[in-house]
Parts: sequence; structure tokens; C-alpha cells
Amino acid sequence: MELKLADKKSELLDILRIQKENQSSNLSIDSATTNGFVTVTHSYEMIEKMNSRAKQVIAKMDDQVIGYALVMLKEFEDLIPVLIPMFETFKKIEYNGQKLDQLNYYVMGQICVQDHFKRKGIFKKLYEKHKEEYSKLYDYCVTEVSSSNLPSMLAHEKLGFKTIYTFTDQTDTWNILLWDWN
Repeated sequence: MELKLADKKSELLDILRIQKENQSSNLSIDSATTNGFVTVTHSYEMIEKMNSRAKQVIAKMDDQVIGYALVMLKEFEDLIPVLIPMFETFKKIEYNGQKLDQLNYYVMGQICVQDHFKRKGIFKKLYEKHKEEYSKLYDYCVTEVSSSNLPSMLAHEKLGFKTIYTFTDQTDTWNILLWDWN
């Protein structure tokens, strides 16, 4: 397995393929509960725009993407309408006495591993690659996870993410998680 930054159109298309396979709307309740799910859908144009400013972290095997962890910079807060409430929430909450949106962070936009590669440590390796690549530029990695996605919550906590805020919107109850690299 190779961990790298996405630099080909085919890799971005593979990300979208895995994302579609793991959309909550495409999974049975049992599969979503056991294996986790993703909520946000990206278009190719969105993912390409995000990748042009900060390369996406991917895991590849036999020249095919088997997992990804997306980088979403603050400048893209309006790119995906369903994420605007998350960025608005960042402006209201604090971490260590400072407003979150004033801190030097980026958003880990979504992480997903293909089903038959889950529980093999790839999730952790994707995040380790994030830290290797982006801790030189940012102090924090922030993400948002649905309270109903227990596999994802547990995996993030195991890595060192801390829940710093929880809120409910029209779709779900969300946890804002922060990984402090200081």
C-alpha cells in the first residue's frame, strides 16, 4: 500500500467512487451502523478545486485508490452548502480561550476506506499522513462527525481527536472534533 497526495484526475475520480459507495443513502442501516458512512457528496469540480489548493491524502493499492482523507481549507467554507453551518459554528465556539475560526487549522473534510480494506489500520495511516504533510503548516486538524456514526467517533477518539463542541441541526447531532498538534 502507498500513502500519497492525490495528483491525478483518476485518483480524484476514485475518491468520488468510494464516496458514492459509502454514502449513507446507499447503505443499509446495518452496514452504516457497523462500518460507518459518509454524508457529504462532492462533485468532481469541488474536489478538483480543493485539491488545487491542498492535495488530498489517499491510500493506493495496485494503482487504485482504496481510501482517502480530504483536506478542506477555510477558504472553501462556502463551497459545499451543507457545510456552511459547520463553518458558522466554528465562529461561535472556543478552544483554549480563543475563537476556533481564529486558530490556524484546516478541516479534514471526509475520511473513508473501501469496505474490504476496513479494520486494517488504513484509517490511522491516512491520518498519520495528514499529520506528516500538514502539521508543518497548521496547528490543528478539525472535523465534524455525526453522533450516529459511532465507528467514526471511536476511531477519531482513538487517534487523539477531542470533542470540543456538539450541536444539532435539521439533519443530525454533530460533534466538532479537534486534533491538537501543538
